[in-house]
Amino acid sequence: MPNVDLILGADSSRKRSVRTEPTQRRSSQRLDALLDAAAEIVDESGFERLTTQMVAERAGASIGTVYRYFPDRVAVVDALRERAIQRFRERVADELARQAPATWWELIDISLDACIALYRDEPGFTVVHAGRRDRGDDHEPEFAARMAELIADEFEIDLAPDELRFRIGIALEVADSLINRAFERTVDGDERYLDEARALVQSYLREHLTAPRAASNAA
Repeated sequence: MPNVDLILGADSSRKRSVRTEPTQRRSSQRLDALLDAAAEIVDESGFERLTTQMVAERAGASIGTVYRYFPDRVAVVDALRERAIQRFRERVADELARQAPATWWELIDISLDACIALYRDEPGFTVVHAGRRDRGDDHEPEFAARMAELIADEFEIDLAPDELRFRIGIALEVADSLINRAFERTVDGDERYLDEARALVQSYLREHLTAPRAASNAA
């Protein structure tokens, strides 16, 4: 079975957006309720119009409760993003454990399925995800490095580690752009863009991951 801990581990360089980390179940539930409320507002109005007061009113909480966890609305949006990333990684890890992929492409395809499911199932994700680079908040290089390490551990890939990370990173960037575009076009994701994301990523990686190392380095 793949080492799913590689996928689940927290980013060492990522600063947490939550001011006070919940230590009890009730506090965790309260924090989730605030984030659920924020996600609904972002889905309806976009994150530009989100305010801490709106979050408090939607969640049925006091403004003081919101400020206990978040210093401002930007921290709320960042926390939504962090939660979505964690849920994405948990979904990937669960599917890897359940399916035990036999090829590197099955492993990549599982991550694409998880990303698409997140767009469809996670309130507010489409809006929050689209603005991540403008805020300098991009988890993809870290995730690509983890995927590359997992692929190198599980399959015989004749590429140097740096080259493998680069190729996986390019592939996931392409997939992310097309998947994001698919959900900009339709709420359920334009299947033409989703199919093209898979086709392009598979073609690109088959070219580079199955090539001899010397040929790949010469490219």
